[in-house]
Amino acid sequence: MNGPTPVHLLTGFLGSGKTTLLRRMLADPAMAGAAVLVNEFGEIGLDHELLDRIDETVVLLKSGCLCCTVRGELADALLALHSRRARGEVPFFDRVAVETTGMADPYPALSTIRSHPVLRNHYRTVGVVTTVDAVNAPGLLDTRLEALRQIGAADLLALTKTDLAPPARVSDLIARLASVNPSARVMTASEVGAMDFLTEAGSLPPPPESARLNHHAGTFRADTPVTSFALEIEQPIDWTGFGLWLTMLLDRHGENVFRVKGILNLMGEDRPVAVHGVQRLVHSPVHLERWPDERRTTRIVFIVHGLDHALIEASFRAFDAMARRIAARGVSA
Repeated sequence: MNGPTPVHLLTGFLGSGKTTLLRRMLADPAMAGAAVLVNEFGEIGLDHELLDRIDETVVLLKSGCLCCTVRGELADALLALHSRRARGEVPFFDRVAVETTGMADPYPALSTIRSHPVLRNHYRTVGVVTTVDAVNAPGLLDTRLEALRQIGAADLLALTKTDLAPPARVSDLIARLASVNPSARVMTASEVGAMDFLTEAGSLPPPPESARLNHHAGTFRADTPVTSFALEIEQPIDWTGFGLWLTMLLDRHGENVFRVKGILNLMGEDRPVAVHGVQRLVHSPVHLERWPDERRTTRIVFIVHGLDHALIEASFRAFDAMARRIAARGVSA
């Protein structure tokens, strides 16, 4: 393999249909090169699909996909899986999908892979798929911060149980999800295929034109609101200044910055650069091949919890102005 193995995270609140979606993905031949970490085999009813049982924690499915149970910590499971692949004890896999528990904030799993001194050399997180229950999600968005964190972290939102909810309720939910996480794709779970599930976030298009939005607020009544907003900057920005500003913002407020995703117009770069992160975890920037439209502007979407949009924008513009002055002095010198 060239580089660390990509890891995809499947999350969603209790009863939102993660297991049903995963079961269907596991039967798809497109998953043949994947290893999937689950809590227990019994929860996803794999018995009729087993091709071979390697041991009590690993089975090989007819699709060629490895399915492994997590006994203990995620880090231990991933390290063990890497070692077994290196020794040839399990078939080769080129990516990993991890199903989280229903009450889990996605950030700790993402952070574990990024910050672990050994794991980060072998694995890299590339995308988050979140299942959203069309029947119960409206209530959860009002009362459960975990559900909002899962939605805020998503690159793809998979709507489940849409057949059990009135069409108007589904439409309202889609609109609300777009206001909470305007940069995520939204699909019904029945439309999600294995290739959608395995798409890397860095290869997705940047926030659409519709993400040039006014401030949108969620209605999380149990606490301060979860809101989304976008920054747009017409002039090219300095990469060093942007990186320093984002690092300082996340260092201080990372637990309340659910999502950062955008496309940057950098000084000295013809191609756009895509950035995305969840809370204090920022993925490596990706150089895109082309701009999505004729507008070469920096567009960054933020999903935040209880933070003042105006202060965030003001701090960015202050850093950007400082970086421009420093760059100008360097050129004149």
